[in-house]
Amino acid sequence: MAPVILISGGSRSGKSAFAQQMAEQIEGPRLFVATCPYTDPEMDERIRRHQQDRQGRGWQTAEEPLLLVEQLKSCKPGTTVLIDCLTLWINNLMYEAGERRQEINEDQVARQAEILGKAAGAHQGTVIMVTNEVGSGIVPDNPMARLYRDLVGRCNQVVARTADQLFLVSCGIPLQIK
Repeated sequence: MAPVILISGGSRSGKSAFAQQMAEQIEGPRLFVATCPYTDPEMDERIRRHQQDRQGRGWQTAEEPLLLVEQLKSCKPGTTVLIDCLTLWINNLMYEAGERRQEINEDQVARQAEILGKAAGAHQGTVIMVTNEVGSGIVPDNPMARLYRDLVGRCNQVVARTADQLFLVSCGIPLQIK
């Protein structure tokens, strides 16, 4: 059975580059699932650079901000899937809930993360997920930022439990934890 791998670390720690290198060492088709929405010119440039890094390396890309489980279920067996990143997925879930004028809480996110972890484990190919470690900094000064930190933390815990391997990347150096 192919592994489920979670890669975490701080912003700009080298998580995505490590995940891409890891995925590119696996034979067969590769799918990059991008969760980042186009929001402004600076973010558009970041997305463009990430796309450029994958160009000519055998990647297909699916831009999917919310429906990660459905994306996994639609993949052909043997496809290595790289989801980058869960942190933006949580952001997108929060935004979507706000647009519907609904609350989102840790229990809801935990259920969705558990479903995602099970779908990743059921996929017949390696699944690599990238996320930010957001709990190592200061306590945010407003309720929305604290909720975001808590939701990401809960998601990370649930996915880490289901993952076969867990790496923490710091200063571009990966450390295998699980």
